[in-house]
Amino acid sequence: MTTIAVLGNGRVGGNLAAALIRAGHEVTVADRTPGAAADAARGAQIIINATPGAGSLERLTALRAELGGKILVDVSNATIDGPDGLPADLIHPGSSLAEQLQEALPETHVVKTLNTMLFPVMTAPATLTQAPDAFLSGDDPEAKATVRALLIELGWHEEWITDLGGIRTARATEAAILFVPHVIRSSGFAPFAISIAR
Repeated sequence: MTTIAVLGNGRVGGNLAAALIRAGHEVTVADRTPGAAADAARGAQIIINATPGAGSLERLTALRAELGGKILVDVSNATIDGPDGLPADLIHPGSSLAEQLQEALPETHVVKTLNTMLFPVMTAPATLTQAPDAFLSGDDPEAKATVRALLIELGWHEEWITDLGGIRTARATEAAILFVPHVIRSSGFAPFAISIAR
């Protein structure tokens, strides 16, 4: 059993928290109550960033002490939303939220994953009609191995998980969010993920 803090109690955070509890982990979900994120992070071994990406860097930088030496799993995308509320552009073009977090939190092991799909797929990948891919980006091999094990507990098959390399590779997966509004407008809000055909 691992002690996990999920920062963010929206659809993404709630979905992940429920699945991790079912997998046998001790999970704390932090809402926006003052001090809640710090308290949750302080007592956790792994922290999942499921906060809205536009404000994630500021929120998490404030938790530098609580996040030191821990794994931060970043599943958010930092985007500028269009008039319809869907992602229209990236906040960190030429970089990524994950890279910005790693730079701001040098004592924390940032791992980017699960950001190339609609939230229901994160914890139920086998419900899609074809195998999806989950990508890992991060500079620490042990942290990525720990996150890979969590993904397997969430239903991801080993062969569906691709390690892209260092944290810099997160800029590629974060840019994939720009597909999302077009797919939703074309096909509706149905669960989907990016899949690499092999």
